[in-house]
Amino acid sequence: MTSTAQASSPNVAIIGGGPAGLMAAEVLSQAGIQVDLYDGMPSVGRKFLLAGVGGMNITHSEAFPAFLSRYGERAPNVAPLLRAFGADELCTWIHGLGIETFVGSSGRVFPTDMKAAPLLRAWLKRLRDAGVAIHTRHRWLGWNTDGSLRIASPDGEKSLRPNATLLALGGGSWSRLGSDGAWMLPLEQRGIALAALQPSNCGFDVPAWSDLLIGKYAGAPLKNIAIGLNDDVPRLGECVITATGLEGSLIYALSARIREAINQHGQATVHLDLLPGRPVDKILQALGKPRGSRSMAKHLHGQLGIDGVKAALLRELTSADCFTDMARLAQAIKALPVTLVKTRPLDEAISSAGGVTFEALDERLMLRQLPGVFCAGEMLDWEAPTGGYLLTACFASGRAAGLGMVEFLRQ
Repeated sequence: MTSTAQASSPNVAIIGGGPAGLMAAEVLSQAGIQVDLYDGMPSVGRKFLLAGVGGMNITHSEAFPAFLSRYGERAPNVAPLLRAFGADELCTWIHGLGIETFVGSSGRVFPTDMKAAPLLRAWLKRLRDAGVAIHTRHRWLGWNTDGSLRIASPDGEKSLRPNATLLALGGGSWSRLGSDGAWMLPLEQRGIALAALQPSNCGFDVPAWSDLLIGKYAGAPLKNIAIGLNDDVPRLGECVITATGLEGSLIYALSARIREAINQHGQATVHLDLLPGRPVDKILQALGKPRGSRSMAKHLHGQLGIDGVKAALLRELTSADCFTDMARLAQAIKALPVTLVKTRPLDEAISSAGGVTFEALDERLMLRQLPGVFCAGEMLDWEAPTGGYLLTACFASGRAAGLGMVEFLRQ
């Protein structure tokens, strides 16, 4: 069944019920504009809830210049959004929902109960009380030839002609939660400038681990290490050995640069510092102590505390004669090279890079080629590491798009 909206159609249609879409809905409803929000999943905010598993890291408390730098080459485009609605404003907004926050030891900001569900429930109640109509199991299919929106619903396909539309459809990762990148094709067909979707905050594959390493250490964490790329100062933290390579927070923080190096050169080499608290001369001094009849494995453990997965990686990534040359071994402990050859698949990534380019949008986040159609959230061409930066920019872009729609409608 197909129905075409008449004069009673909503003024605004928001496609996508993540943080960006919900924030825009709040801005619009506060301006007295009727909002209908459509989401293809059985409930809204599914990826937001997943982000809260293990602790809802909502934003970060670091100073604005450092915060902004996390957005890499797109920092100039994201800057106006964050200046208007950054970490402080986001925390104030959360407090207005009756949810208190605290700053963790790493500077990350969390709700006091560490959960996403109470925040989302309070927010949805406020939106519904403001008159926002939320339609789940309604999937956007693109546009009809007359410019109306195509919406697949449980009752069949519908056509809508709102006065303004916001697309807030997420990126291309986590397709089972609705972010599948299917929106790329309709936009491409309308001539919108798009950057290809790529994995971000993702794991990477090595050429091959040995069966011995996989069998014993796949899934093992590498703790208290540092990872460096090129000549940068190595970052402290931890990562995880997988059956195919490396993943985890340290790798995610470098994922954009590792991915671009692979795109340009076919591979990237990171260097692991297995003992970031010890300078190489102290390591060499410890290795040079007599070991008597003890094996090298026991010597490494006794003198430096290197055993388990760290010792296995040393064996995996160095030659046998390295263990007879203490100077080379000390250097390997401080800068163990790991070659990475490709990203893990997009659907395994925490987030995605690419999407609608900022050049295709005006300062209100409206598509220049499609007046009245706005875009926000992760479907824009920006990326950031985990740590609250992804969510903050989603909230900020949703708010900016909502304000832009209010201005557009009033004009």
